[in-house]
Amino acid sequence: MLELNGIRKSFGKIEVLHGVDLEVRAGEVHALLGENGAGKSTLMKILCGIIQPSEGTIRIEGTERHFADYDQAIAAGIGIVFQEFSLIPYLDAVENMFLAREMRGPLGMLDRKAMRKRAAEIMRQLAVDVALDVPVHRLSVAEQQFVEIAKALSLDARILVLDEPTATLTPSEVEHLFKVMRELRRQGVAIIFISHHLEEIFEICDRITVLRDGEFVGSCAVSEVDNDRLVEMMVGRRIENNFPPKPAAAPAAPLAVEVEEVQLKKGGPVSRFALRKGEILGFAGLVGSGRTETVLAMLGAYPAQRCKVKVDGVEKRFRGPDEGLAHGIGLLPESRKEQGLITSFSILQNVSLNNYGKYRKNHWFIDLKKELAATETAMAQVRVKAQGPHARVDTLSGGNQQKVVIARWLNHDMQVLIFDEPTRGIDVGAKAEIYALMRAFTEKGGAIIMISSELPEVIGMSDRVCVFRSGGIVATVEGAEINSETIMTHATTGRVEHVA
Repeated sequence: MLELNGIRKSFGKIEVLHGVDLEVRAGEVHALLGENGAGKSTLMKILCGIIQPSEGTIRIEGTERHFADYDQAIAAGIGIVFQEFSLIPYLDAVENMFLAREMRGPLGMLDRKAMRKRAAEIMRQLAVDVALDVPVHRLSVAEQQFVEIAKALSLDARILVLDEPTATLTPSEVEHLFKVMRELRRQGVAIIFISHHLEEIFEICDRITVLRDGEFVGSCAVSEVDNDRLVEMMVGRRIENNFPPKPAAAPAAPLAVEVEEVQLKKGGPVSRFALRKGEILGFAGLVGSGRTETVLAMLGAYPAQRCKVKVDGVEKRFRGPDEGLAHGIGLLPESRKEQGLITSFSILQNVSLNNYGKYRKNHWFIDLKKELAATETAMAQVRVKAQGPHARVDTLSGGNQQKVVIARWLNHDMQVLIFDEPTRGIDVGAKAEIYALMRAFTEKGGAIIMISSELPEVIGMSDRVCVFRSGGIVATVEGAEINSETIMTHATTGRVEHVA
């Protein structure tokens, strides 16, 4: 169905793709793997006509093709679900799905009824219930992801690119998506699937192509490799253990933050928790269970019914994250693009945000050399792949953008860090480095609240876990109780059966 041969791409003097090959057959799910910055998204943008290759050829069913823009690629039967959402927030789901491809009646008038009917059919195919008539900015992140997927399916594409489509989905929603992918595979659609969740690769994919640093490493059938071999192909080395060892429990450690009560809605559950210095406190639960809203309420960024917080034993009433920052609490938000970064700014400017006092010189000026040195150090800590500190953030891959957010907070002298989905869109090699950085932070006396939808991450990193359901904490587990069965039981039914 698809052949990419000798694809090269340079931005200025920097070559980012070095003669990459890719073959995808009709009726298969083909995994495209590699670390952040390996060139996966760039290669897919070339396939879709969004950027032009410096060298190389594209063949579809044996015929060489050249796409000057995305519209030509769509006409050739190629659809893509981008890693970063491409929705217009103030249009509804139907308007987003058919933007620039609107259905029209005999007189050229918009046929809203026909578009809505087709949109509803696709949502039924996905087995999800998404409001079609409200602006998409009012939908949850997971619901927006399904609008993106539905938009691609509406193209009736023969070649479908899914770039990190499961990053914001719950396990049940992922299974719905996989059912749709299997049906599309049965219909002969060629699917290119990009994911950092290797367990998904083994569940849904037929073959794999691996890139590393813009170079083609190899292709093989899924049945020919195991998890360790894939990781080694991606990062060029073996990673023995993703998660650093947990320190011994220290129940007598002083409290960094004590939340005596948070009630998100009138009549709703009241959450209470304490964060000790030197620990990672995990927040687990299904999407919509109230994890993110609880920490935002703690910082005054969410309108809670009741909220009472103590920092280092002193009661505080924050009116926004800026006041939390002044008391040593940093927030790494779930949506890096909308809340974590100014993407038109450079890496240096983003890392320095909220921290220019650190570089003040003679009260009036910024010590630019000091700012540059601090930025380079923070970038090196998290291995940001970029042309340099002055590179614009919107030129980076999604994973490297996430690293810039982390680099900013490592550049601050924080006592508490709140990580909301810290490794979403991060490759397996960088995950291990970020986990090590988190542990290093707590070993120096810092404290972390980690909100994560990835159970292995919650289990592997948390010293204690607060489990959320229906807007509040329903259980706090530690020690041997930090396991997937106990956490998911609390998150779904609240009934834990202890087997003798």
